[in-house]
Amino acid sequence: MQSPILITGGAQRLGLAIAEHLLEQHHSVIITYRSQKPAIESLVAKGAVAIHADFATQEGIDAAIQAIQVSTTSLRAIIHNASDWDSEKSNENYGQLMHKMMQVHASAPYQLNLQLAALLAACEGVTDIIHMTDYVQGKGSDKHIAYAASKAALHNLTLSFAKKLAPDVKVNSIAPALVMFNDHDSAEYRAQALKKSVLEICPGPQEAVHAVNYLLNSRFVTGQTLHLDGGRHLK
Repeated sequence: MQSPILITGGAQRLGLAIAEHLLEQHHSVIITYRSQKPAIESLVAKGAVAIHADFATQEGIDAAIQAIQVSTTSLRAIIHNASDWDSEKSNENYGQLMHKMMQVHASAPYQLNLQLAALLAACEGVTDIIHMTDYVQGKGSDKHIAYAASKAALHNLTLSFAKKLAPDVKVNSIAPALVMFNDHDSAEYRAQALKKSVLEICPGPQEAVHAVNYLLNSRFVTGQTLHLDGGRHLK
């Protein structure tokens, strides 16, 4: 029986694109989701297993781990995509904000990696952990300070787990900048955002899909970050 690929936050945006692609490639897929989305029913109809999970609380993390362990005896890969983009502007309880960002982006992946390592070990062949981080992990953000710090922590977890789980598990990061717009983004915002990279394009979620494919198919890449930023660092 094929070992499934676990995608956290797999019901929207990049996570959804990755889940749909893997299902099209006949992979077995497990997704987690925090809130009900229209895409969940479609993913389940295509064969995915959907598990409700709120990584903002320890109880939610514990419940998700237990549900995943019940649903499968092995894992081919874990793709940590679940994320929140809360900002200081919208939340003045700074202690709570930092706790939530670290809980979702660092503590949850940390605990899942450790608790589900046995499932990765039960899969025949080399397995993968992929952390979806962010361009701001190395640059910082004056508008999303806690968010940026938590993504930097997730980047550091990539390095630590790449050491700990080698040689059987490859652990890497994908760090997107602007790869897709929101429907409500204005034309003015879109024009300004495109100017931030030297390529001046918004490539869409398939750019992340290509990066996931590369890492899953590689055999000699671990502890690395694939930067999907259109050359922002050159500006």
